[in-house]
Amino acid sequence: MVKVWARIREAIESHASAGLISVVSCAGSVPRENGARIVLRPDGGFYGTIGGGRLEYEAIAAGRAAIAAGRGKALFRDWPLGPNLGQCCGGMVKTLTETFDAKDLTAARFFEDAEKSGAFITESRLGKDGRIARTIAPPRAGAGSLAAAVFDPKLFMERFGEVATPLLLFGAGHVGRAVILTLATLPFDVRWIDSRPNQFPQHVPPNVVTVCTDAVADELAQAPRDAMVVIMTHSHALDFDITVAALQHKTFDFVGLIGSETKRARFVTVAQQLGLSDSVIERLICPIGIPEIKGKEPAVIAAALAAQLLIVREAVSVRQASPATQPA
Repeated sequence: MVKVWARIREAIESHASAGLISVVSCAGSVPRENGARIVLRPDGGFYGTIGGGRLEYEAIAAGRAAIAAGRGKALFRDWPLGPNLGQCCGGMVKTLTETFDAKDLTAARFFEDAEKSGAFITESRLGKDGRIARTIAPPRAGAGSLAAAVFDPKLFMERFGEVATPLLLFGAGHVGRAVILTLATLPFDVRWIDSRPNQFPQHVPPNVVTVCTDAVADELAQAPRDAMVVIMTHSHALDFDITVAALQHKTFDFVGLIGSETKRARFVTVAQQLGLSDSVIERLICPIGIPEIKGKEPAVIAAALAAQLLIVREAVSVRQASPATQPA
C-alpha cells in the first residue's frame, strides 16, 4: 500500500507540489475499491493505482492538469465504466482529485505521522474554499460510513494507512530469505528469528526486524495474540519445539511448519506423546503454501506461502468485522 501522506510530503518538498486522486465512492463491478489512491508528482511520476486501464489514464491526465493549474479546489468526477472508457466493468467510480503545495506541508506531515501508527479514519469535509479539510475520527467512529449508500461531499469518511499483521518467521535459511523478499511489500510486520550469528543479510525490508537469539521459542511469549507463525529453522528438533509451543498458545491465527506430509506425520506422533489434543494438532499447517503449487524452489515456496497467508489474513479480517464478533 502506498504511504499516501509520506509521498505527498516528499513531492511537495522535492517538487513544490503534489496531487492526489482517490476513489471515494463506487458501485457495481469496479477495478478497485473505495480508498484506492494515486499520488502524483508534477514531473509526471506517480505512486499507487486506482485500477489501471482507461479510467486510470484519464484520471492521471486530469490530475496532472490540476497540478499544472496550481493549488486549487477539490474536483469530484463520476466515471461510468462502459464503452466510452473502453472498459466493460459496468460499474461507476467517483474520484476526488486534490492538489497540494507548501501551504499543506504541516497537514501532510501530521497525517504522515498518523500513517506510521497504522490505520485511521478521517472525517473529510468540503470547505467553503472548495478544498477538503480532514480531521482524524475517534477510534472505530465512522467505520460503518466508509461505504455510505449515498456519497456526500460535505462530509465523508476516508481510511488511510493500514494495520499490518504481525508475523513471526523462524529460520533465516534460503527459503526464509525468499519469504522475506516476497513479504516485503505485503501488509505484514515480520519478526525474523534465528539462533545463528551472521545468518541475516546486511539489508532487510522496512517491515522486517531481525532477532538473533539462542532462546528462539521464547519469542512466542512476547508475540501479539493475533500473530501468525511460520517455522522453517535449520533443525527438525528445533522446528518441533517451536511448533509445539506455538500451538499451545491457541491464539495464533496461523501456525505453519515447512516440510512434507511425512514430517507432519512425525510431528503428530511427537505432539500426541506430549499430550497435545487432536483439536490443537489439527490447527497445524504442514506442508505450508497453496497445495496446488507444487514447486520446491525457494521463490515458489515463498510465493505459495504468501498467498496462503493473505487468504488467512482476509478471512480473519472478515471474521473480526462481522457483527457477531463485535462486543454488545
